[in-house]
Amino acid sequence: MSFTVAIIGRPNVGKSTLFNRLVGKKLALVDDTPGVTRDRREGDARIGSLKFKIIDTAGLEESFDDSLEGRMRRQTEIALDEADVALMLIDARAGVTPLDKHFANWLRKIKIPVILLANKCEGKSGEPGLYESFALGLGEPIQLSAEHGEGMGELFDALLPFEKTDENNPDDEEPRPLQLAIVGRPNAGKSTLVNHLIGEDRMLTGPEAGVTRDAIAVEWEFDGQPIKLVDTAGLRRRARVQKKLEKLSVADSLRVIKMAEIVVLLVDAEETFEKQDLTIASHVIEEGRALVLAVNKWDAVKDRPGTMKLIRDRLSISLPQVKGIPVVTLSALTGRGVEKLLPTVLDVYELWNKRVSTSQLNRWLEVMLEQHPPPMAKGRRLKVRYMTQIKARPPTFSLFMSSRGELPESYIRYLVNGLRQDFNWPAVPIRLYTRTGKNPYVDKD
Repeated sequence: MSFTVAIIGRPNVGKSTLFNRLVGKKLALVDDTPGVTRDRREGDARIGSLKFKIIDTAGLEESFDDSLEGRMRRQTEIALDEADVALMLIDARAGVTPLDKHFANWLRKIKIPVILLANKCEGKSGEPGLYESFALGLGEPIQLSAEHGEGMGELFDALLPFEKTDENNPDDEEPRPLQLAIVGRPNAGKSTLVNHLIGEDRMLTGPEAGVTRDAIAVEWEFDGQPIKLVDTAGLRRRARVQKKLEKLSVADSLRVIKMAEIVVLLVDAEETFEKQDLTIASHVIEEGRALVLAVNKWDAVKDRPGTMKLIRDRLSISLPQVKGIPVVTLSALTGRGVEKLLPTVLDVYELWNKRVSTSQLNRWLEVMLEQHPPPMAKGRRLKVRYMTQIKARPPTFSLFMSSRGELPESYIRYLVNGLRQDFNWPAVPIRLYTRTGKNPYVDKD
């Protein structure tokens, strides 16, 4: 395994449930009774293509003697000594407890990075605890549900930087594979496109819709960049999906989108750009993945300017939250235009990983606030204090402001559009969250 992760937290917050989710087996006993886990448990974990060693630990207890609780705590300390990164879980439904705060203070002093996870966030019952967890001073919490598997894509993104290459041979280090998924409606030509890209008949193809049932991954390389290329089953409208096997295939395709970094949506130029294509595109954006639109069978189109205008108009109307999605026209069967696809994918991948420094952002924010001040609330103008980029993949920002009211969606769109224009950020989803009250990134020991 390339790195080691320790799961820590007070008793009964869902550590063993998360452990079982990551190893893909029910290795850890799970029960509502606090303190079921006593020893640290190790397993081989996996999220998508990311593999690592995971350590499940006993619930953190405030005990430093030779009692059972004290020995359990020492086991947790040993796990932290072995780990490259720690996952601290809180129960978002229960909110932040004094014990959570105590151990957050302890964890801020350890040498390894700590990722904060707000567990049990299914539905809206965990939202108050999620927002409370910012005050722990461990950065942006990832909201998830270990029991239902929600939030695994975000956890994948957070753990990805800790993946290691062979440190003994730095000259032999290779870039990490780019996770690329090809999606679309049935019979759009996805498998034909994959076969042309890799230069062999790797995928079964045919005129029948739905030939591909499983998501098939192929390791491949383009211009020195390793790529994990995943061909998926066709995605039809939900009302048309009735057979159990197709439901499983669709679920597998949606899982691939969640684990991908770049998604190529392949559409059939002869069938224009239908509602289901827009539904798939919207799902990709909601998952925070970068999107490239590939229009197949372009050689059969007679009115190319008119068809292209139709496609771009529908993108701008149906996906206004992401401007500048690149459109590549090609023929998967003949290979014409396919050479443009991968350079476009790599350009979008660079944008998806892009970061801007906090100092740059706040100088930019000052100008934006002067040009268009925030609206009034309760007779006073809303005060925006501070802005920072909390993550890339996709670019995500926190905007800290006074607690007198919420910024309207129109003002948030104004800021997001400004980010796109002034920092040259087309094509990828941008997330901007507003936070009220004290800034948790400032004045922390």
